[in-house]
Amino acid sequence: MNNKLKILTNGIIKENPVLVLVLGTCPALAVTNNTINGVGMGIAATFVLICSNMVISLLKKTIPDKVRIPCYIVVIAGFVTVVELLLEAYMKSLYDALGIFLPLIVVNCIILGRAEMFANKNSVFDSMLDGIGMGLGFTLALFIMGSIREILGVGTFCNIPIPWLADNPISILAQAPGGFFVYGFIIAMLNKVSHGKAVKRKSFDCESCPSHAGCSGAMKGGCGR
Repeated sequence: MNNKLKILTNGIIKENPVLVLVLGTCPALAVTNNTINGVGMGIAATFVLICSNMVISLLKKTIPDKVRIPCYIVVIAGFVTVVELLLEAYMKSLYDALGIFLPLIVVNCIILGRAEMFANKNSVFDSMLDGIGMGLGFTLALFIMGSIREILGVGTFCNIPIPWLADNPISILAQAPGGFFVYGFIIAMLNKVSHGKAVKRKSFDCESCPSHAGCSGAMKGGCGR
């Protein structure tokens, strides 16, 4: 039971994909000018993450090793299409607000990374827990960033005006430079609280790539990307 709880909570706190692993930064910066947009993106990505993790774990023994990355992408793209159609049918305003970043969930490094590093090696139930934890961590990070940027940059919260702040917004926080500033500030505060142990150092060599094992360039000592 403790192991299951650890899998579930790792993505929320210890291995938060955005604030600790520093993954999925593109949607984190692009859609968090509004709290609702940030949470909407988080929920959409969480749904795709949970479903793709479970399916990939279920099929891990039947997917040929040489084509596993393309197979993962097909599975992920299928669930992203489902999310797109549902949002377009029932939440058109959110669908329009997320724009191109909704279909780009297909290439979100969090989802592909968890498929390769966790779902491909663990049971369906554990993969589901990992998807829930990572999804909640992603959504939490986007909620925090979206709240800060909307409250201070627009003077509203979930589109509800806040007295005084609505008349005195720091408008740059709702723009692209503000996204970088808020993101950097949150990570800096997290590092301060954890004494520099929170954000994990990332490697950018070939071996850190999810498709490393199936990449022909890796066998030649170079990168095929």
